[in-house]
Amino acid sequence: MPALLAAPATADTVDTAATHYALVDPVVLKGWLHDQDEIALFDIREHGQYGEGHPFYAVPLPYSRLELDIGRLAPNASARIVLADDGDGVAPRAAHALAALGYTRLFVLDGGVPGWQAAGYVLFAGVNVPSKAFGELAEHHYGTPRVSAAGLAAMQASGQPPVVLDGRPAAEFRKMNIPGAICCPNGELAYRLRDLVPDATTPIVINCAGRTRSIIGAQTLIHFGVPNPVFALENGTQGWYLNDFKLEHGGTRRYPDNDAPRGLDAARNAAQAMASRFAVPCIGAAQARMWLDDRLRTTYLCDVRTPEEYAAGSVPGAQHTPGGQLIQATDQYVGVRRARLVLMDADGVRAPVVASWLRQMGHDAVVLEGGIAAALAGGLAARDGPAAPTTVLRRIDTPTLAAQLAGQRALALDVRPSAAYRAGHIQGSRWSIRPVVARDLADVPHDTALVLIGDAGQPGVAALALAELVALGYRDVSVLDGGVGAWQAAGLALVTGSADCLPDARCIDFLFFVHDRHDGNKEAARRYLAWETNLIGQLDAQELATFRFA
Repeated sequence: MPALLAAPATADTVDTAATHYALVDPVVLKGWLHDQDEIALFDIREHGQYGEGHPFYAVPLPYSRLELDIGRLAPNASARIVLADDGDGVAPRAAHALAALGYTRLFVLDGGVPGWQAAGYVLFAGVNVPSKAFGELAEHHYGTPRVSAAGLAAMQASGQPPVVLDGRPAAEFRKMNIPGAICCPNGELAYRLRDLVPDATTPIVINCAGRTRSIIGAQTLIHFGVPNPVFALENGTQGWYLNDFKLEHGGTRRYPDNDAPRGLDAARNAAQAMASRFAVPCIGAAQARMWLDDRLRTTYLCDVRTPEEYAAGSVPGAQHTPGGQLIQATDQYVGVRRARLVLMDADGVRAPVVASWLRQMGHDAVVLEGGIAAALAGGLAARDGPAAPTTVLRRIDTPTLAAQLAGQRALALDVRPSAAYRAGHIQGSRWSIRPVVARDLADVPHDTALVLIGDAGQPGVAALALAELVALGYRDVSVLDGGVGAWQAAGLALVTGSADCLPDARCIDFLFFVHDRHDGNKEAARRYLAWETNLIGQLDAQELATFRFA
């Protein structure tokens, strides 16, 4: 464990016996991020704040969801964890909450993210930054062939049109797609290719919404040794739209559900060759069990199959990490740097391919020999991380709340996402979010009856907000049963059609950064693509050294 003396020895040094954490100076943290020990740097600001600028290795873990997601992102309670806030005192509250869950090596970044920047370190805008920077580097390193939107249109009009495969998940594909494209997420490409492109001479174009998955998908097939001409669509669907070509919406074309795709034996051989090229270890179930039982290291058990396969049955405690998304958005699944990732499939193709990329990204990824079947036969189970405490919610129904509001006997506090509040909310309700609820209710006496309006599909967020309010001294706090949906079902109206009710500056959970790049805003799309292609220039030598290309 790093010595607590590494925290700044100033009058601001925290009494760790009382608070369970120590402050860490930005310079010390920078060294920790590049040493050999496990570390998790969690940015506990809300999504919009995080997306406007964060350290390169920071993993988003909003305080509004802290206890809900920490066990998945950091399943080992002894991992070294650093919390970064906006310099506003939220991180110490988060450290207290994590200590109550059993986490033992907690640090708070002195000065928060502003302190990091003041120390001379770069802040990166956007999300999934390490994965996207890696994609740009991969294109430069491998010289991944690409085709422009105009070039693809010409190919489609030719006598030998290409097969266009969209490397995004189905939900993203439905939003918009290149005309004629087929949805085949990147993690499935090598496994299912010959069901989709039986002719080895047919050109193949891989696309996504922007750049990363287009590049990684195309280069995957090239590494895989397919003889077809393979290209990445330059700038994806955004590039297509910026060149005034029309997109389709609501598309449903996708790979066939087939547990024995055409050419499976050849695909297994190619996957093993790719794994060998990138030095991907393969371990047995016994080794995996030893790792999972090791309380001194973090091990993630990752099922890289499709959502349908995972839902039909997986290893207890395994996280569903669909292969393409695990590469594209690693920080949504893996919170601890230098942890071990054990990847499982059912075919011997997908896990080696995905692990090959993760190894290049600097992750300690291995493949479980025999996949899901071997894991089940060996009795493998991932250790559950600390879980959010159970909060008993006192609920009230819509007629009761309506009567209370009419008689001014309660205050309705909406804790749904700010965008949802703007779209429609109960007349007279206020909006707030956990990290700032004390400030937002500074004028509200503690004997006021509060009724929380939560998202019916995310009850845990309301439960955490309720616990925060009780800790602040509010004694009468309840939750509207069924949320806004129940209110509308009772025939009661919502206030809609105006963003004036909540200024942009208060919407700290919403990322305005080129948020409408897929909604007809060409300038937003241009800004996004410029941001993505400029990521490499922001990396320092240590960050560049994270990636290992062969």
